[in-house]
Amino acid sequence: MLKGSSNKLPLILIFCLFTSFLPASGSVFCPAIANDGYGRNYGTDGSKGTDGRPGRNGRNGQNQSIFVDGSSANLDLSGENGEDGEDGIRGYRPDCGYQPDNVSHDINAPDGGNGGDGGKGGDGGHGGSITAYYTNLADLRNVFVRATGGEGGRGGRGGNGGVGCNCRQRSWEVETCQGTPGTPSYKCTKKRYRCHDGRDGRYGNSGSNGSRGRLGTLSIIKGKESLVDDIPTLQTPISELTGKQFNLSKNKWNLRTGAASLLAPGSVIADEYREFDQRLEGTFQLIWRDKQPLTSFANQAATLNLNDSKQVEITFPEDLWIDGSSKTEANLTTFTVNNAIAKKDATRLAVAEFAGAEQNLNLKIVDLAAKSNIIQTQFRVKFRAQDNLSGLSDYQTVYEGEIPAELVKRDYNRFILALGKLPIRVTALNPGVNVDIEVVATRSLSGRSAKQSINWQGAIRRGIGL
Repeated sequence: MLKGSSNKLPLILIFCLFTSFLPASGSVFCPAIANDGYGRNYGTDGSKGTDGRPGRNGRNGQNQSIFVDGSSANLDLSGENGEDGEDGIRGYRPDCGYQPDNVSHDINAPDGGNGGDGGKGGDGGHGGSITAYYTNLADLRNVFVRATGGEGGRGGRGGNGGVGCNCRQRSWEVETCQGTPGTPSYKCTKKRYRCHDGRDGRYGNSGSNGSRGRLGTLSIIKGKESLVDDIPTLQTPISELTGKQFNLSKNKWNLRTGAASLLAPGSVIADEYREFDQRLEGTFQLIWRDKQPLTSFANQAATLNLNDSKQVEITFPEDLWIDGSSKTEANLTTFTVNNAIAKKDATRLAVAEFAGAEQNLNLKIVDLAAKSNIIQTQFRVKFRAQDNLSGLSDYQTVYEGEIPAELVKRDYNRFILALGKLPIRVTALNPGVNVDIEVVATRSLSGRSAKQSINWQGAIRRGIGL
């Protein structure tokens, strides 16, 4: 290796230099040009151009309330246009570097960088909304409203790609010799290699145009008094629902069409408008009668919602099952909770015992959460048995389906499944038969349900049925 050089000589070159001092009795393969330390590409590809910045969205038009008294009014509530996106920057030129000479492989010149993508056009602002209080509806014909949506900005153009490098030498031949010079076995062959020009970078993608803003809307209210803000929905921890009442309210609107026909000719506004109907108010109270204290569900939250019938609906979280009833009298809705359980407690069934044989084969399941007195339970079973008579070790399904209610006995929080009474062939119920049983329990309460799979595997043994 030359002093001061950072490039390492290829091993094949070192080997050839070493063997040049040996007697000429051997045969060594050495390429004519050994400096093959370059990669199949040289130089550095150009990098992608910078993407254009997106355009700013237009501001929405101003919302405005007016009291119509017959006077003329001209309102411009138009949304602002979105700004155009910026163009992408041209792809960067590559570093063409130095093309290596006479290497024994094809090479590629560096490629130009791709152009930057154009920025998205900004969205147009929405037209503003107008709320008109009136005594005489015909007076709205003196009010001109222009509530157009702003135009979307144009997307920026993609940048041009950078120009790729050209090869200084497009083709060359490399001679390779084998054997010992001066002997009949010495042979040389030539092979031609090529350099491929670098590709120009591709154009950047043009940015999409911004969307046009929506037309503004009209709301009309007969009267001069401003509407009070409504509270139609309320979310609160369950622990705070008892012992007090909650007041909810909402403004009920009727939807109509033909908004422009109510206003001065030439007005531009959305066709559908709202007409105030009435103000709804309702009160809610929760009555807790479950044996568990309400503090057991302190982290749970419920949602109250006032509907158009002045009834307050309550929605409990998915992981809380409630059995209760609702009653509304004189705008007061009371919801009485009779039973409440956590969803996780609905699926805490486990096998307690498997005993008996033949017609007396029973599977006993226990409810570890002790909630079976309030939860409805249905069982489905897949009964598989080994066919010992044929000598096969695989399990065969001998019954799969619902367990009829008359074959399920519940004793408080224990269930006895009379599997021996199912239509299963007798040979699959005999003592000593290996069985694989999968029971799927469906647990339900007030419209909510969950499934639990329970498995038991073993041999039927003679015993007293449950």
